[in-house]
Amino acid sequence: MKNYYTMKTINIFFISLSVILTLVSCGGNNIEAQKIKLEKLKAQQAEIASQIKTIEEELKSGGVDLNANEKVKIVLVTPVKESSFEHSIDVQGRVDADENVSYTAKVPSVVNRINVKTGEHVSEGQVLAELDAKPIKAQLDALRKSYELANTMYEKQKSLWDQNIGSEMQYLQAKNTKEGLEKQMQTIKENLDLYFIKSDFSGTVDEVAIKVGQSVSPGIPAIRVVNLDKLKVKADISESYASKVKINDDAELFFPDINKSVKSKVTYSSKNINQLTRTFNVEMQLSGEDIYRPNMVTVVRIIDYKKDNSVVVPVNTIQYIDGHNHIFVAVKEGAKMVARKRNVTVGLIYNGSAEILEGLKTGDLMITTGYQDLNDGELVKF
Repeated sequence: MKNYYTMKTINIFFISLSVILTLVSCGGNNIEAQKIKLEKLKAQQAEIASQIKTIEEELKSGGVDLNANEKVKIVLVTPVKESSFEHSIDVQGRVDADENVSYTAKVPSVVNRINVKTGEHVSEGQVLAELDAKPIKAQLDALRKSYELANTMYEKQKSLWDQNIGSEMQYLQAKNTKEGLEKQMQTIKENLDLYFIKSDFSGTVDEVAIKVGQSVSPGIPAIRVVNLDKLKVKADISESYASKVKINDDAELFFPDINKSVKSKVTYSSKNINQLTRTFNVEMQLSGEDIYRPNMVTVVRIIDYKKDNSVVVPVNTIQYIDGHNHIFVAVKEGAKMVARKRNVTVGLIYNGSAEILEGLKTGDLMITTGYQDLNDGELVKF
């Protein structure tokens, strides 16, 4: 009933206004009369506005939504929670061995004998291959005969000298000859050792690149020995991260060829920057499992920043407008949910996530879908 009387009053107001405008348009010249009528209309307008306000309040108190026809945008929201945030440096590395040596011949010669085969375990000092050393052995045999004679002469001269028989000069000459031949024999034995290819450490024969009867020379790879018990991963990192990577930083190593990930730590970080590549070298220790191979491709992830209890959001929800980063959140205002723009301070960004330093707090309803065309204060529903 109240709505009926209100609408009737509004209709009377607009009819009266129409009549007055008609009279004015017909050329009424009584300005004072027009002013009086205008004041009456203003009074009626104020009374109508008061009645409208009263009715609206009564409707609201009765649970009627007067904004039912207002535009409401459908969105999806995610409550803001604290979580751990990590930032890492991702580079490609390779497996390397501390003891990975390709042995070569030390002198030009011919291979006489190969004592090992691929995959065989060898010990430190073990002879891997023997080269033809006949000329050296012939020299050594000749010296041995000369030495035997010289040593016999020395023993006799020494015996006579001990009995004060003979001259001192004869004794000294015999002694000098013997000692000289001893030094020559020692030198030849050392040279003879060059004709043996030996392993400097215990490990596994990875490659045998020579054959019996083959001519070999220094610098040509002959036999490779690898110690798989001492493996590491090496990587080159841009100099821009030189101040961020430290020894004992956590690292994750992924080997795509075998689809395996392992945890490790940075054990070495070079202080020198390569002038050509503008990178520095880092190393991570690796267990000596049989599945790893030297030069195997490795994806290295070094964690250079980690913080617990951080506010982390998808980086695509952050919009940059007018020099500020902002995120839309849904806020309840009275009986309505509206979108509000929050300016935020962004920290580090990694792998599609961003750390929010300021502007959001736990429990905020962050709008994660439908935020692109939102305006501050727009009605939303989820």
